[in-house]
Amino acid sequence: MGEKGLLLVISGPSGTGKGTVVRALQRANSSLRLSISATTRLPRDGEVDGVDYYFMERDIFKKMIEEGQLLEWAKVYGNYYGTPSHFVRDALERGNDIILEIDIQGALQVKEKLPEAVLVFIAPPSKTELQTRLLGRKSDSREEIEKRLKCMTGEMKLAGGYDYIVVNDSINRALDNIHAIIMAEKCRTWRQQSIIEQLSQPGS
Repeated sequence: MGEKGLLLVISGPSGTGKGTVVRALQRANSSLRLSISATTRLPRDGEVDGVDYYFMERDIFKKMIEEGQLLEWAKVYGNYYGTPSHFVRDALERGNDIILEIDIQGALQVKEKLPEAVLVFIAPPSKTELQTRLLGRKSDSREEIEKRLKCMTGEMKLAGGYDYIVVNDSINRALDNIHAIIMAEKCRTWRQQSIIEQLSQPGS
């Protein structure tokens, strides 16, 4: 059986460009597969069910929680978000590399259940820049933006539970850093057991 796939978890405060980073990663590396999350929030303009998220009713989501069908879940800004576990676990066992773009609470839950997961925290270069980005995307009210900026303070305190922090001051620089992280993780000793066993055999 081949080596187990890499689980890369991307998260960070709202407005840091997580979605842009993930889409760019997928374009640059076709082997990375995005795990689609489930949510109870309404779709934003242009979002498609089954592509961006699985949009579902609260009672269905809560039933998935009760039945243990979610790798992680959290309530964020009044809505539920979660990751169906069967897709992620099956894909990793087949050797596929998976990206999870999820909230901070969910990322830390994943780390508890799957310690081999690689957590990358996307941080803004400054609070001022983050506010500019939130205003620029024009999808949230002023009140909602203020709430998200206040939340960032607490979210940054949780960054210490991550394996890596990448400041997204430039999309190209952020991508270079994440590609370097992926390459380093692929070279970890526990992922290279097959080559160790092969080359340590007498007469090989």
